[in-house]
Amino acid sequence: MKDSRTPSMDRRVLRTRSALARALLTLVEERELSRIGVSDVAERAGVSRTAFYDHYRDVHELAEAACTAMIDGLTRSLPTPRPDSADLQGEATRSLEAFFASLAEHAGLYRSLLGPQGSARVADHIRRRLTDGVREHVREAHDVPAAFTAGAIYGVAADWLQRGCPESPARMAALTWPLFHALYDVVSAPPPPAT
Repeated sequence: MKDSRTPSMDRRVLRTRSALARALLTLVEERELSRIGVSDVAERAGVSRTAFYDHYRDVHELAEAACTAMIDGLTRSLPTPRPDSADLQGEATRSLEAFFASLAEHAGLYRSLLGPQGSARVADHIRRRLTDGVREHVREAHDVPAAFTAGAIYGVAADWLQRGCPESPARMAALTWPLFHALYDVVSAPPPPAT
């Protein structure tokens, strides 16, 4: 029996997980996540149900894993306000535009995952990753303001997606920047003293 850490086993695991993730991403563009079963994903990926269960408990766990890299990319595209920047508004607006453009590129996926028939587990995962990203981007951010800012960004993004992305990413960036800037002021402010 081969050690599961051998290079050939690692490649096989990565290939299977990649095929499952691609299959799910394709399927979620066609229908709601709640209407996608393990059999659907396994068949589209060209693997058995047993192979699916060797890697994931259910479709929601696969969705969470498949979205992590995209979520991290979204988080990295959030603005990192530097008050000393010569063009703070321009830099932040470009970052927000990249954030909304990335959402728009996979709008069907995010709409399915974050919509009313989506996955509460995946939505919570995205919200937590955004909170961690805000905390990382704004070093002074405390837990509550970071969660508040991430929740606001998440809410705006989810609403925009559910309405079919009626505004362009550039327009969303222009609309969102003043709000994000105001939240940044809250996030970077020292916490009030405990009473």
